[in-house]
Amino acid sequence: MPGARVRAVSDTAMTRQTARDYVDRLERRDWPGLAGLLTDDVVYEMPQTRERIRGRDAFLRFNAEYPGDWHLRVRRLVADGRSAALWLDVRVGVEQQDACVWLEMSERGPISRIVDHWPEPYDPPPGREHLVERW
Repeated sequence: MPGARVRAVSDTAMTRQTARDYVDRLERRDWPGLAGLLTDDVVYEMPQTRERIRGRDAFLRFNAEYPGDWHLRVRRLVADGRSAALWLDVRVGVEQQDACVWLEMSERGPISRIVDHWPEPYDPPPGREHLVERW
């Protein structure tokens, strides 16, 4: 159906822009602007620590009170329909970390779910050196 394809392309474009706006608002500490991108009942999860935050006000407070001079930069953004995946360069002072963020949009457009993964680098187990190249 042609109409469904146009809607899917439109959803993806809106999702991509919302994901960019999400990172921009966080980086600028624009809490009112960020609030406009979230549903009232947004759910934020961090699987590594098994923490969950429910609701826009709690999510905004969590970020506003987060310690340190942190900064975000998008390395890669992939969007499809109402979902987006972000690979972020996160810096706190001189320390750099990678973050992987999954966003889900509601039917009305605002973000309804955020999942943050904070992968830590580690040395690979021995026995596969003949298969891999380290960089």
